[in-house]
Amino acid sequence: MAVACCQWHLDAEALCAALLHDTIEDCGVCSDQISQLFGPAVARLVDGLTKLDQIAFRNREEAQAESFRKMLLAMADDVRVILIKLADRLHNMRTLGVVSPAKRRRIAQETLEIYAPIAHRLGLNEVFREFEDLCFAGLYPNRHLVLSKALKASRGNRKEIVTKLLAAVREQLPRFDLVAEVSGREKSIYSVYTKMREKGLSFAEVLDIYGFRVLVDSVSDCYVAMGAIHALFSPSPGRFKDYIALPKSNGYQSLHTVVIGPQGTPLEFQIRTHEMHQLAEAGVAAHWLYKEADENVTPLQRKAHEWMQTLISTQTQDPSEFFEHVKIELFPDVVYVLTPKGEIKELPRGSTPVDFAYSVHSDVGNRMVGALINGEARPLDTELHSGDTVRIETRPHATPHPGWLGFVRTARARSEIRHTLKSGTRERSIGFGQRLLEHAVRALGAEGLHDPGLQWSQLFHENAADSPEALYESIGLGHTLAHVAARRLVPLVSMGHERPLSDAAKAALALSVAHLTTPESSLTIHGNEGPAVQYAPCCYPIGGDKAVGNMRGGSGLMIHRASCPTARRQRSKDAARWTDIAWSDNLMRSFETRLVIEVADGAGVLAKVASAISSADANIVDLTIQPRGTGFAFLQVAVEVRDRKHLADVLRQVRASAVVSKAVRLTRSTVPPPSSSQPRPSL
Repeated sequence: MAVACCQWHLDAEALCAALLHDTIEDCGVCSDQISQLFGPAVARLVDGLTKLDQIAFRNREEAQAESFRKMLLAMADDVRVILIKLADRLHNMRTLGVVSPAKRRRIAQETLEIYAPIAHRLGLNEVFREFEDLCFAGLYPNRHLVLSKALKASRGNRKEIVTKLLAAVREQLPRFDLVAEVSGREKSIYSVYTKMREKGLSFAEVLDIYGFRVLVDSVSDCYVAMGAIHALFSPSPGRFKDYIALPKSNGYQSLHTVVIGPQGTPLEFQIRTHEMHQLAEAGVAAHWLYKEADENVTPLQRKAHEWMQTLISTQTQDPSEFFEHVKIELFPDVVYVLTPKGEIKELPRGSTPVDFAYSVHSDVGNRMVGALINGEARPLDTELHSGDTVRIETRPHATPHPGWLGFVRTARARSEIRHTLKSGTRERSIGFGQRLLEHAVRALGAEGLHDPGLQWSQLFHENAADSPEALYESIGLGHTLAHVAARRLVPLVSMGHERPLSDAAKAALALSVAHLTTPESSLTIHGNEGPAVQYAPCCYPIGGDKAVGNMRGGSGLMIHRASCPTARRQRSKDAARWTDIAWSDNLMRSFETRLVIEVADGAGVLAKVASAISSADANIVDLTIQPRGTGFAFLQVAVEVRDRKHLADVLRQVRASAVVSKAVRLTRSTVPPPSSSQPRPSL
């Protein structure tokens, strides 16, 4: 382990920490002792490497997540922490043969998923390739053995071909006034295996086992060398990558090109300067000391620091979610996307405009409502490609949609969406629960939640909630019934004497105790309650309807139309959970409702109906056609409206269309019977 740190040219403090990395965990030595003997810097490094075994965790995954979390915090301050950790893991992998098969597979899988990508992101390509081969041997020893023998046998068969190719390239480059170092390299066993598995090839069908590297003195020489190689061999279309102009996320720079060699064999060339090669092989270890204010900070150091800060910013309390974020951020394939001002944003392959928005700023992501990709409006789940220019459209009061979690790619976007949804849901639930409880205590004669006579301590003693906010949230989500909590807050007898309540209040309280709790006043809905209030799909209530609400445990308030048969049936069984609903004069949302429209069968009818609905400033969200076989058809259209007045405007516009013979709001009595045997109309 310390030998690897020496090879990476780490300093004396790092070497001391490497030698002492297990002392706190295994030898009972404390951090203060290390600090006294070797200095505070060494103690900080060792502490950052120490696992948290002294804390009792629920399971191994949680312990692993906490250890990794601690290491991330330490390495964000000093990258030597992760370099020492990688050296330690490299030593563990090299000695993996002495452990049990189950432990060997577990360590190899963890290394392949976490530590190999970290090495890649930090530019430690030699370590990355060795990790992959060692993990392959640990996970699939038989496959590794067979492929190793096959590669060894192929070396003799292909040695002469490789020698001739190297000679041809070395003769070609001086003709372009280039001084270059040319070498051939054999692909790693794991990369050969990955190609065989992904493309379904046999070993004999994998032709590009060898690659070639050209090292030159300057960036301009890189492009001249590429031209010289293309003059010698025909380039393969679409197989050229310029990582010099657009470096990889780990700072890697090089030109990659694939050419067609003798007998049609594809040959890969990597062309880079000597300095680029040093960084490609040693990565951040080549210049490990990072100081943000230092003018000599390399792009690789800056990218490594930014990436570590990104990992820290996506930490969550859930260990499995945290590791999911880490693995997403370690995914090496990237795309380069442009902002409208020409700034380049680097995102994982498969990213969407939502990922792009959150990479700009969390507020941009939280407020986005649409996206323009290369000047065209596109869905938010569109996959971005390198070179795309993305413009995000926002609105001040917009919020993330839970459906975004199904397609976002970056850990930052996923973490921000979850955090915003969770905090927004809690805030809305608290506000709504507070209104419900205020409504309930006033119905019992109290002056409101500020009434000094309310028995909060008694309520907390009997309820799981330990604060008013926790109680409001529980009520808003339907876990606690507001009228039950109100009876605890407004008792008939308080501190040995009767509360000075009015006769009407006492009568209301008596009815409440008898579970006949139907208050005369209604609960007002504003439309901004979020998930705490839902609207029943059996009757599709909208603003202005005569409505009732049902407090469902864990699901908040479900609103039905008062005429809904389902609501009437459920209310007769448990009246205590129901309340009348009133609507605010300024509703802050749209409502979905259904229309049944009878139309004449003919070409262009559907477009005319849609145009009528659109002219009333309503949005169609769903549509089904039910043919009748009589020259007429029924359309069942789901539309979004603001309230009953808006719905009336929509129906008026639809009925004015010449192709419409009838248009009504959907109720159970207006659903036309389906006719599967009739042909579909030509709408």
